[in-house]
Amino acid sequence: MKTKILYLAILSLFVMSCSTTQTGNQTMSNKFDRNIQPKPGPAPKINLGQPQTFTLENGLKVLVVENHKLPRASATLTIDNKPLFEGEKAGMSQLLGSLLGSGTTSISKDDFNEKVDFLGARIFYGSQSARMSSLSKFFPEVFALMADGALNPVFVQEELDKEVAKAVDGIKSGEKSVQSIAARVENVLTYGRNHPYGEFNSIESVKTLQLQDIKNLYNSYYKPNNAYLVVVGDVNFEEIRNLVTKNFSGWKKSELPNYDMPVVSNVAQTEINFIDMPNASQSQVSVISTTNLKMSDPDYHAVLVANQILGGDFNSYLNMNLREAHGFTYGARSSLRPDKYISKFKTSTQVRNAVVDSTVVETLKELNRIRTEKVTAENLKNVKAGYAGKFVMAVEKPETVARYALNIEKYDLPADFYGSYLEKINAVSIDDVQRVAQKYFNKDNARIVVTSKGIDALPALEKLGHKINYFDKEGNPTTKPKMPGIVSSDITPNKVLDAYFKAIGGKDKLEALKTMEQTYEMLMQGMTLTQNMKMQNPNKMMMETSMMGQVAFKMVFDGTEGYMEQMGAKQPMPEEQLATMKAKKGLIDELYLITDGSKLSLDGIVPVNGKDAYKMLISKDDKQSVKYFEVATGLLLKEEKTDKGPDGSDMTIPTSFSEYKAVDGILFPHKITTKAMGQDMEMILKRIELNNAFLEGTFK
Repeated sequence: MKTKILYLAILSLFVMSCSTTQTGNQTMSNKFDRNIQPKPGPAPKINLGQPQTFTLENGLKVLVVENHKLPRASATLTIDNKPLFEGEKAGMSQLLGSLLGSGTTSISKDDFNEKVDFLGARIFYGSQSARMSSLSKFFPEVFALMADGALNPVFVQEELDKEVAKAVDGIKSGEKSVQSIAARVENVLTYGRNHPYGEFNSIESVKTLQLQDIKNLYNSYYKPNNAYLVVVGDVNFEEIRNLVTKNFSGWKKSELPNYDMPVVSNVAQTEINFIDMPNASQSQVSVISTTNLKMSDPDYHAVLVANQILGGDFNSYLNMNLREAHGFTYGARSSLRPDKYISKFKTSTQVRNAVVDSTVVETLKELNRIRTEKVTAENLKNVKAGYAGKFVMAVEKPETVARYALNIEKYDLPADFYGSYLEKINAVSIDDVQRVAQKYFNKDNARIVVTSKGIDALPALEKLGHKINYFDKEGNPTTKPKMPGIVSSDITPNKVLDAYFKAIGGKDKLEALKTMEQTYEMLMQGMTLTQNMKMQNPNKMMMETSMMGQVAFKMVFDGTEGYMEQMGAKQPMPEEQLATMKAKKGLIDELYLITDGSKLSLDGIVPVNGKDAYKMLISKDDKQSVKYFEVATGLLLKEEKTDKGPDGSDMTIPTSFSEYKAVDGILFPHKITTKAMGQDMEMILKRIELNNAFLEGTFK
């Protein structure tokens, strides 16, 4: 019960930041029937403005789009080099991008940043890019600063050390994320670890990088040979020509190192690639294959339409099945982006561990559907209309015109590629959708990549009949994760609970608790939150969550009635929450599991944070939860509760308990880790007092 209350408090603080945006969208007229979808009209005629261009002697191609509606301008430098394989030095590109802008041969880092701030401008750098934006009257000065940072950088050890530390922290923070691990391993398996698209930064590779490695990378690849400079906004073409010539004509071109990328191939037949994440409460399920699709291919527009139907938006096959029909997920999508070298087709979604097998079945079902069943004329018409609307809105922006012009240059497209874009979208037929789906949406030679909790997902996955290969968090082949061990017949739920009571201080001490006050601290979005909770036997409770010294959320139950208060707005406690509070029998929930009507069973011995634990299933009033008690010590390590998410679908809330310390002879976990809105939240117990008298009115 306590962890549910903690979760509600955390969730309320996330909701606070979004609540004020809900009232600004209620003013549309109700004079039309919202149940009838408007009919799409004919595709509009598009007249794309052509940018003015010129090329410097060093090869830098410049595209200028004048737009004088607003007194602002921007410039973007893009170096279109072939993908670089970094190998043992993986992380060089990231660090180079971070170090650019840290001072130049003519100005220090602090002075550089101060000048940019003073001019109200923005300048960003990447390993093969640079970008700036400012008011048009300051454009020449800011442009010169960007060029200076890109062409005359100073790399110093102190800045490298800082960026290495940041990179290491970023890698560490991703080690517990299902999405981060899934993305990493998916690329390793899809492309191979010796391919630029398949390698990843590791703590070891980043820590071994030297300053000279960064300098070598810059000197070898930051060249104008394949570079494009796009200038957009309130500018004059001739003035830009002079400005670019002044700042970039001294940039020397040179021959770029050559690299032959490995050949990428799909698996012989569809298989499951499984990555075990023992602490995962949500699973990532993807179906992936590689293909060749370029923007210049005749199939390009048909593929766009087919992917939109399969998984491109809310009304797609995948989303309507996995989210709307089955409630497995918040959303399911597919993608196939063109690439000069190798393209990847992918469907992806995040689901509860318990429905991983069903998600695989339904995903393959929809893949088979778009390949074997022809899309309806109505569906095709609506998708085309959606594309037309988005395209028309996009081309109203001058930066879009510039980006389209850049694409024509980079990808060797016909000059009228975007002028005839809607015409080609509208020409896509029902047969075209089925044809390109069969060609590009691979179902028979695909990898089904599942990143999940093995003990939850594997038993059902094994029944699907696909070959299963196992990989660790870095994409290395490994063995099947340890499955639940068999519980000895003489071990019962009662005995496990008795061992727990003995481990934390004894049943008599727990039953003697009359009051308990706890104060926790946690970090949320860089701010420290303080949570104070007072409880009185059997079920009175008052909880306050404070942020920056102000009470942001409060919950009170006096044994009969309760309320919640958020930022001064008070409302009665929801009926379901009220019923749960009334049913509470004491301060330690586990004491009453035997007598409160709960059905208890042991579902094996499973690993939890590297420790063997009894998995106890608890069922009551059609609700289920799971508790994990360490075999060796009897301590409660973790619990999982299923609740309704923001969209009404079921979601699993995991809570881990650690750092047990004695208070008045009773062990309490001083660190509680739970998930809220996809983020790990650590709560540190700062103060706990037992059996103290509370002031009158505490629970009012």
